[in-house]
Amino acid sequence: MRVLRAYILILLSIIPFANLNAQSNKEKVCRIENGKMIVTLSLKWNATQRYNLAKNFDIDSLAVEKAFKGATEVTSGKTVWKVLKVNNYQIELSKMLDSNPINQINANDIFIVDDNWLNVSTGLPPTYAKCGINRFKRDVAFSYQNGIATFFQPSFKSANKVYLSGIFNNWSTLQTPMQKVDSGWIARIKLVPGKYTYKYITDGKWRDDPNNYIRENDLTNGYNSVVFCTNYEFHLKGHLSAKRVILAGNFNGWGSSNYEMLKTQEGWKLPVYLSDGTYAYKFIVDGQWITDPENKDIRSDANGNLNSFMGIGESYLFNLTGFKTAHKVVLSGSFNNWSTNELIMTKTNTGWQLPYILAPGTYEYKFIVDGQWMTDPENPYISNAGGLINSVLIFKPNYTFTLSKFLNASEVLISGSFNGWNKDGYRMYKKNGKWVLPVYLKPGKYLYKFIIDGKWITDPDNKLWEENEYGTGNSVLWID
Repeated sequence: MRVLRAYILILLSIIPFANLNAQSNKEKVCRIENGKMIVTLSLKWNATQRYNLAKNFDIDSLAVEKAFKGATEVTSGKTVWKVLKVNNYQIELSKMLDSNPINQINANDIFIVDDNWLNVSTGLPPTYAKCGINRFKRDVAFSYQNGIATFFQPSFKSANKVYLSGIFNNWSTLQTPMQKVDSGWIARIKLVPGKYTYKYITDGKWRDDPNNYIRENDLTNGYNSVVFCTNYEFHLKGHLSAKRVILAGNFNGWGSSNYEMLKTQEGWKLPVYLSDGTYAYKFIVDGQWITDPENKDIRSDANGNLNSFMGIGESYLFNLTGFKTAHKVVLSGSFNNWSTNELIMTKTNTGWQLPYILAPGTYEYKFIVDGQWMTDPENPYISNAGGLINSVLIFKPNYTFTLSKFLNASEVLISGSFNGWNKDGYRMYKKNGKWVLPVYLKPGKYLYKFIIDGKWITDPDNKLWEENEYGTGNSVLWID
């Protein structure tokens, strides 16, 4: 405690606390590790929140803006702050502290500051994951029901204070105190389905969950525990004499061992988190692969194997007008690994159609009409990869690229880190006196350029850019 008091005196001398009691139920993380002061920032903060951060930690506001734009090191006065991107939602600013007490610090010690001043919204989205299951040593260690996640920790009964910190509260050190009960500590949080990383803070020490088998590197020589708030439960009735039942599908690489189902009085079950999309799956009963007997949606894959299918999320209705004399029309695209026999479309009075559940994103596709591949004649968005032209579907776009100049150009493409810098790019479409292209992009930083009749240029309407290895610069886009 003497060491921590010394740190508090040091930090009180370098951090102005005038606004620390301004708001409630907000978060910030300030901690000391290995002689460094580390401040965690959310990439979702607006300009006012970034200004407050700079003011309260006596950092030049321009340095903070550079950190948010991707700089790996910024200077404020005579102080050099290192910048580390923790994930798609967070960065850390760190600087060395020179005072003697710091030399005695334990790497797991933290300095907890009242984090009410920043006015950052709670309920941050989960880390992106396609799928996941939980594996706890004790079933009571975690539960998720009706949108409420319950964390129970029986291992720290002698602790005086325990806090729950994770991606869901921006790794706040104060926002989520746990309640002490007879058998341990408990906390309940409202969360949406998805993957979350977390730790416990017991009497000032960061600890991963000793009852959770699933963890990942925290990039500081330690581990974060991982939990999934599930949104679907697979069931297989009967087979009570089976010794082992495995769930395998395209969501887990058709693994034959890692998704072991739980035995019940009626059969077998397994709660799973799945992101939006359409999935093929089977059960493996004592080594025997079978489709789901309760699911009528069974289709053949590209190799002729029959699989059960299910979906999470909203469906998109693919339409092909005309071709009434065709005998068979198949939908094929990047969403189903370009299978040529899985998605057979239904004939209608006006042509052909097929509903298909998709996650928000950008997809390429074609129709196969009686064996002949063709793009969608009613879709103006196309890609051209090495001369192979495909239709492009943007499902639930969250951003639109626009270019108000070069209206006399014959072709405008956009290419960037979101499509592997494909030189053929995505073709933009002229609408209302502008070139436009709606896209769906996950939160994070993206680099891009326009290709005007073969010439690469940065975005003339975007002041954010960074240099590249060719000395020609790339435009920078941040998606919250």
